[in-house]
Amino acid sequence: MDSAQLRRHKATALLILAVVALYYATARLGLLQQLVRGQVTPLWPPTGISVAALLLFGARVWPGIALGALAVNITIGPNVPSVLAIVVGNTLAPVCSYLLLRRAGFHNGLDRLQDALALVFLGALGPTLISTTIGSSALFLSGALPASGFWPTWSVWWTGDAMGVLVVTPFLLAVRWARWPPAAGPLIWAEAVALATCTLTVTLLATSTGRSSLLFLVFPFLIWASFRFERAGAAPCALGVSTLAILAAGRMTGPFAHHGLLTNMVTLQAFNGTVSLTALLLTAVVTERNRTHEEIGRLCAQLSDAVKRQDTGPHRAPPED
Repeated sequence: MDSAQLRRHKATALLILAVVALYYATARLGLLQQLVRGQVTPLWPPTGISVAALLLFGARVWPGIALGALAVNITIGPNVPSVLAIVVGNTLAPVCSYLLLRRAGFHNGLDRLQDALALVFLGALGPTLISTTIGSSALFLSGALPASGFWPTWSVWWTGDAMGVLVVTPFLLAVRWARWPPAAGPLIWAEAVALATCTLTVTLLATSTGRSSLLFLVFPFLIWASFRFERAGAAPCALGVSTLAILAAGRMTGPFAHHGLLTNMVTLQAFNGTVSLTALLLTAVVTERNRTHEEIGRLCAQLSDAVKRQDTGPHRAPPED
C-alpha cells in the first residue's frame, strides 16, 4: 500500500469516527425529548446528520452511521435482536435517501427548486419509512411495545426521522457552502439580528399559547429570511422554529396541550413540514431567480462590450472606382 492510499484510508477512518461522534452526541440531545420508551423522539438529528454526511463525503461514511446507531441503541434497546434491527433500519434509511437523491441529480447547494422537492420527498418523507417501520416493529415484536402503542410510536418515530432530514440536513448543507459576505455592512448584520430576534420571539409566543392559529405567525419571518438571506438565513430559521415547536409538543404545552400523542404528532408533522417546505422551496425559487438575473446581467454586459468594440473598430475605406 503506497502513501497516497494510506492517507486516503486514514482520512476515511477519521471521517467515520467523526460521524460516530456526531451521531452519538446529537442522539443524546434528541433523547432529552423522548416520548416513547425513552428512545423515540419527535426530532432525531442523527438522521439529518447521516444524510448530510453521505451527501458531502459519499457512501464511504456509512459504517459511521451504523456504529453510531449501535452505540446509542445498545444501552436503551430491549434486547440484542431488537437493537440490531433498529441499527439496520437507522442505517438503511439515510443510505436510501442518499442513493435516491444522487439518482435524481441532487445539488448539495440546494439552489434549484427540484433539489428542494427531492430533499423533501426522496430524502425525508419516503426513506424514513424504512427506519420507522423496522424500529417500531422491532419494539412490538420484542414485547417492549403494546399493540395499542404501535401507531403512536410509529408516528413519533417517523416525525423524528423526517424532521431530522428536513431541518438538520439543509442547515448543515447551508453551513458547508456558506461564505462570509464580502460587502456585508452594519445594516445587513442589524437586519440579520432583527430577523433572528423576531423569529425567536414570535415562535416562543406561538408555541406557549393555546391557540394553534398563532403558529402561522412564523411564516412571514421565514419568507423574510428566504428573500433577504436565501438558504443561509432560511435554514437556521427553519431549524429554530421546528426545534421550539418540538419542545412544546414534547412538553404538551401551548397548541399541543389537551391532545393525545398521535394527534400532537400529526399536528407537529404538518406544521414542521410546512415550515420546511416554505423555507426550502421559497429559498430555491429566490436563488434560481437571482442566478438568472445575474446571468442576464452578464450576458447584457458581454453584448454591450461587443457593440462597443464594433463601434470603435477600424473603418475600412470604400473601394475606388
